[in-house]
Amino acid sequence: MKLKNFLPEQAIKLDVEVDSWESSIYEAGNLLVKTKKATPSYIGAMIESVKTIGPYIVVAPGIAMPHANSASGVLATGFSLITLHRPVNFGNKKNDPVSIVICLCAKDNQKHIAALAELAKLFGTDEIVEKVKNAKTSNDILRLLN
Repeated sequence: MKLKNFLPEQAIKLDVEVDSWESSIYEAGNLLVKTKKATPSYIGAMIESVKTIGPYIVVAPGIAMPHANSASGVLATGFSLITLHRPVNFGNKKNDPVSIVICLCAKDNQKHIAALAELAKLFGTDEIVEKVKNAKTSNDILRLLN
């Protein structure tokens, strides 16, 4: 399965105003709820996961990938993506501050793997990361994925 199949236009929001890492996860997680990929409890589980385990979800400079256990309210496999108006710190010295938040919810351990690999490859280049940060519309993001 391709990344574009898991990240619909309605799951992308740009230049989002947040005041904390928690609110960034809430905003991105809410897009999973709106696109019927997760229940509201999944948002709380993602936030709780960071509080419990730490900011390991900041996977690269400026990029966080919040997620939680599928039993915490996953309805279907999907991603959401937000860019932040002002970057926020998650407490990850190496990769803070974060300006791109990509939430993942996976119904099983298989379907999302190819999409995740595609995402890692895509965000593995500084050029793409900058294009995502500077995107003006969700269509700009979707074009990058194709």
